[in-house]
Amino acid sequence: MFRNLFQSVVVALLLVAGSAQAEGPSRSQRNKLVPTQEAYVAAVRWGDFDKAEEFIDPLYLQQHPITDLQRERYRQVQVSSYRERSAAAGADGSIERRIEMGVINRNTQAERTVIVNERWRWDPEAKRWWQAAGLPDFWQGQ
Repeated sequence: MFRNLFQSVVVALLLVAGSAQAEGPSRSQRNKLVPTQEAYVAAVRWGDFDKAEEFIDPLYLQQHPITDLQRERYRQVQVSSYRERSAAAGADGSIERRIEMGVINRNTQAERTVIVNERWRWDPEAKRWWQAAGLPDFWQGQ
């Protein structure tokens, strides 16, 4: 009896593990992710937030449009470092990255470190990745 129960549990776990893997990004999707992230990082590192905005999920931008005040704030900072601290696949197939950024205020030349969470979503219609968490929040509620 316990043996049959054990076998049933093992089979159920294998089925769940197999279905979870099937939901992850395909090889084609993964091949597009790295160059997309590299281009986004380059735009952020060079302070080209208009270009970085092109990588932001249109659905996110619809709900959280970037204001003129926010655009002006981005002009006041320079990113001095960008380090991926961790990355993991989400249950929905998205990719979550935790990023440590060095940020310099152009006016005061003061540098600080900010932790930013990115979420990359695959768009099957556009056949591309979108950064679905918006531009980095260097001010974190300020």
